[in-house]
Amino acid sequence: MIFCKAPVAGQVKTRLTTKITAEQAMQVHIELTERTLRLSTLSNLCPVELWCAPSTDHPFFRASAQIYPMTLQQQQGENLGARMSNAFYQALDSFSRALLIGCDCPSLTEQDLEEALTALNKGDSCVLAPAEDGGYAVIGLNHPHPELFDNIPWGTGLVFEHTCTRIKQYNLHYHELKQQWDLDNPLDLARYRALNTGK
Repeated sequence: MIFCKAPVAGQVKTRLTTKITAEQAMQVHIELTERTLRLSTLSNLCPVELWCAPSTDHPFFRASAQIYPMTLQQQQGENLGARMSNAFYQALDSFSRALLIGCDCPSLTEQDLEEALTALNKGDSCVLAPAEDGGYAVIGLNHPHPELFDNIPWGTGLVFEHTCTRIKQYNLHYHELKQQWDLDNPLDLARYRALNTGK
């Protein structure tokens, strides 16, 4: 499951607009999303779903569904935690395990996704890839656990810490992937461009 906002200038990657225009920030969002879609679908590890916000109607989502072997789903819930929890409930009604990622993590590799799925297949209840900013880049479950998404301080540097506390509190079997980094600010963009010289 890939969570993605519709690419609308001024509504995505807004922290980049101290250095680039809103239109350019939107193009960065599109570029990162396409990278994530390629990574997820070309690996053939599992079925891929693009979870869209605010709806699946945006032309970018429709066009992407024609290019990549995936289905479109609509995020539902009042906040990020509710939307993530609802997505897991829906996915785990059809599949024995599920991974949820964002679309702005340039460090994520096919090997990371494979390691996460393997851990869940071996019986771990939860898989997390911590992010440098204090959040996480990947979460995987083989059963719904709404307690991992309720009253978490989303958008802060405490997300990973609070989630780990819940994991311990509920005695969940846990596997931690290597640390990742998200592209959120101009320094992250420079780091990303340095990795992709010529793009």
